[in-house]
Amino acid sequence: MAGPVAELRAFLRASLLDPVDQARTEAPGVLLRRRWVAGATLLAGAVTLGWALRIPPGDPLFYPATLGLAAVWAVGAVLAGPLHLGRAHTRAGTRTSRSVVQSLALGLLLLGVFLAGAVVVAGIPALRDPVQGLLDHARYGSLALVAVITAVNGIAEELYFRGALFDALPRRGAVLATTLVYGLSTVPTLIPLLVFAALVLGTVVGLQRRVTGGVLGPIVTHLTWSLGMLFLLPYTLDVWS
Repeated sequence: MAGPVAELRAFLRASLLDPVDQARTEAPGVLLRRRWVAGATLLAGAVTLGWALRIPPGDPLFYPATLGLAAVWAVGAVLAGPLHLGRAHTRAGTRTSRSVVQSLALGLLLLGVFLAGAVVVAGIPALRDPVQGLLDHARYGSLALVAVITAVNGIAEELYFRGALFDALPRRGAVLATTLVYGLSTVPTLIPLLVFAALVLGTVVGLQRRVTGGVLGPIVTHLTWSLGMLFLLPYTLDVWS
């Protein structure tokens, strides 16, 4: 029986490193359309995000603003061209699957790493306080509604960043490029840890996208991580209180 380290290595190799054979060809006109629509969507998303970030916690306008941002990402992704669910190798490597359970496990692993890091951050006010300010939207509003919006935005972001934008870029640099663009999209929040989180999450789901050839795995991982952070991060940040 393989040990835990070997099991973890096999899991990470299947979920992040070994691509499934899924060659697709598209007409040049389709690729050009993807690039134009992806670029226009990125511009519209940046403008909408800038507006949403200026809304103070507790303002009811925050909800339609963030749903509007999700709509921008999702509509742009659909208009850019076909989206694919993708498949991944199982841990044993003998077959492929839709990567739901695998992505759920990956999201939980990522969540555990971030929550462990948050214990350290909780003792550093300069890092903790900006994150607490972001979480105020959940504290001063409806947590259930914020959770729904978080899920909707997570799905929409993956449809665009790991769907439309990823397919619009050259394969060799798509993981790096989409990760950097995704990270840059969080810079206007002026929250360093959020930018860092976006870069780490973007790298993980970008590698998933490269491996699976679709958006299902990244969506499941993103939702597991983001909803877990929404519900558990406030308690973690209060650990030194």
